[in-house]
Amino acid sequence: MKKSNLFIYGILLFAVLMVSCHKKRDRLVNSWKITAVEPKLPLSDSAKSAILANGMLTFTEDGHVTGFLQREITDGTYALTKGGKSLVIKDETGTPYPCESTITEDKLILESKEMKITLDKI
Repeated sequence: MKKSNLFIYGILLFAVLMVSCHKKRDRLVNSWKITAVEPKLPLSDSAKSAILANGMLTFTEDGHVTGFLQREITDGTYALTKGGKSLVIKDETGTPYPCESTITEDKLILESKEMKITLDKI
């Protein structure tokens, strides 16, 4: 009896986490413009200016991403986990860019070991 209760609670917890992550994914699916860059490691002024001038990401429902982060991403993918708090963007070569993410209705904050980037929904 205790094992069946534990199993049911496990399934309920999994369902809640899936619904929570899906809601965050729905908020993420859109186009975003980089509006602020806060480097944690040395970053040249020209690199920061390029990120601010060209920085934009577009996330699609089917898990693809395009745009410009630290470089051009033409056919990337993304995975949103941990209830929307972890985002991994992979460029077309498969290079991962893991970061902590905060997603609201109109702001996306991506924080990695290199920098913190704030994006506004377009």
